[in-house]
Amino acid sequence: MSAPELGCVALEPGTLRGRVAAPPSKSAAHRAILCAALAALTCPEEGASVLSPLDLSDDIRATLGAVRALGVQTELTDGVCTVSAGERGAGALSLDCGESGSTLRFLIPIAAALGVSAVFTGRGRLPSRPIGLYAELLPQHGVACRTQGGLPFAVEGRLTPGVFALPGNVSSQFITGLLLALPLLSGDSEIVLTTPLESAAYVEMTVQAMADFGVAVERTRGGWRVPGGQRYRPRRHTVEGDWSQAAFFLAAGALGGDVTVTGLRADSLQGDKAIADLLARGGARLSWEDGGLRCTAGSWRGIEIDAAQIPDLVPILAAAFSFAEGTTVIAHAERLRIKESDRLAAMAQGLSALGASVRETADGLVLEGARTLAGGRAEGANDHRVVMALSVAALRAAGPCTVTDAGSIRKSYPGFFNDYQALGGHAHASFIRLGE
Repeated sequence: MSAPELGCVALEPGTLRGRVAAPPSKSAAHRAILCAALAALTCPEEGASVLSPLDLSDDIRATLGAVRALGVQTELTDGVCTVSAGERGAGALSLDCGESGSTLRFLIPIAAALGVSAVFTGRGRLPSRPIGLYAELLPQHGVACRTQGGLPFAVEGRLTPGVFALPGNVSSQFITGLLLALPLLSGDSEIVLTTPLESAAYVEMTVQAMADFGVAVERTRGGWRVPGGQRYRPRRHTVEGDWSQAAFFLAAGALGGDVTVTGLRADSLQGDKAIADLLARGGARLSWEDGGLRCTAGSWRGIEIDAAQIPDLVPILAAAFSFAEGTTVIAHAERLRIKESDRLAAMAQGLSALGASVRETADGLVLEGARTLAGGRAEGANDHRVVMALSVAALRAAGPCTVTDAGSIRKSYPGFFNDYQALGGHAHASFIRLGE
């Protein structure tokens, strides 16, 4: 995405009211696409998988492009994606992961398990995000890795089964990548965690998706036992609504609006379902009504938040609780410094630019609540979650706000500003193809 396309969005104070459908979960969609692709590769005779609904964010485009390079055919019509066997090109493959950490970290061990020689590339901050764990781990199991410390990252050879020991506090994406890949190997394997697992819900989502496509793993005291020789089976699979994206509009309800988000599962394994409990702890009123989760304002007060299991919620929590009476402390969020931006710094700087009282700590943020913000111009840091969070904060500003890098929403939620405006928000974008 070129810089001019990122543009700015001009926002006016206001209130969001009405009903909005949560977009399909990006996390669930990545997993479903990869399970369906592995079904096409391991059981082509059993036909195609059908996935729905699917939203073409930039990250999902990256995963679809990568599986096509692996020899899988995908057809997308009106949000319904059909995944079937195709043809793989000869020689080493080039897999462009865009800015998607999930695409990169899920597919590296999958390519190795398939015995595919591949070179992984990306852009934005992705080339500098941590990947060295695979460079250390995969050569112990028959795969040669070439890297200068980031991307491009090349793999060659076929992964062999065994014991895979890795920390649980770097990124759960490494664990998901191994879980998806190891059932394809000829023998049994074991994943052993050397430190406590963070973002555990994302791993549970992976195991659930694998089970839906006919592949089983066993939880052990220290990790997972993964039987080899398994095959993924084609399925019709429904992609649930995204709690991570719903959080932005639920928070807007807590800040004086009245918003109902539909398409969410109350029994979801998504860790970001915690947004409902956190908003309720702050004093918002939430209830399940007419097929959706409704959020309205209550007595809004500061709370203490342990973000170890919910890092993606931190930007919107920081925006929402910058208006809460008293002090809010967000802790155990140090991993946010290596996301699409340094999200702790980006949110502290962005909210401060709009007039909030916020202070960075080593692993989080401390916010002193205010009734309103002054408004002004804030940097979006080319980070979709930062831009969306600051746009929600702008609703309670005393004057107009401008947020830069607004086009970065296409990474995860291309229709965000369309939904924002449909609920009564005032957003005027200076970049083309808003919501495309």
